[in-house]
Amino acid sequence: MHGPTGGLQFAGHIAFYPTCNRFFTDWLDVVDKPIRVFHGAADDYIPSAGCRSYVGQLSRAGKDATFTEYADAHHVFDSRALKNPVKVPQAQITSRCPPLEESPDGRIVNSQTKQPFTYASDPCVGRGATVAYNEQAHAESLKAVTEFVKARLLPK
Repeated sequence: MHGPTGGLQFAGHIAFYPTCNRFFTDWLDVVDKPIRVFHGAADDYIPSAGCRSYVGQLSRAGKDATFTEYADAHHVFDSRALKNPVKVPQAQITSRCPPLEESPDGRIVNSQTKQPFTYASDPCVGRGATVAYNEQAHAESLKAVTEFVKARLLPK
């Protein structure tokens, strides 16, 4: 849906702490290019469990997908500007929400209530998260991404 046009293709996909609790129509029908997801185990802004599950399902469906989770790493663990953890009390979080799904008409709905999801009105939306740098997670993820990009883009 958001990929290049004119016959071009991405060589691979890299995601850092993505949201993985939204299920779109044909959500396992993804391009046959490697997918790498990096997440922090301590991420309370966008918890890693949804991504761990999604990447597992992609792998079982035969896709080249891997999930790397870093212990003690929060959201934006790769931002050196956050060496001192920052509490964001008004951050809207969906960790208490059931999976959100695409309805037949293309809207995102709460999978339990089937009502359109909005951050403003869905009762499952909570508040409060922490963002923080994690030097080890940053270094390990940088190494993994560098190796991945070299393997995908350098001539053999």
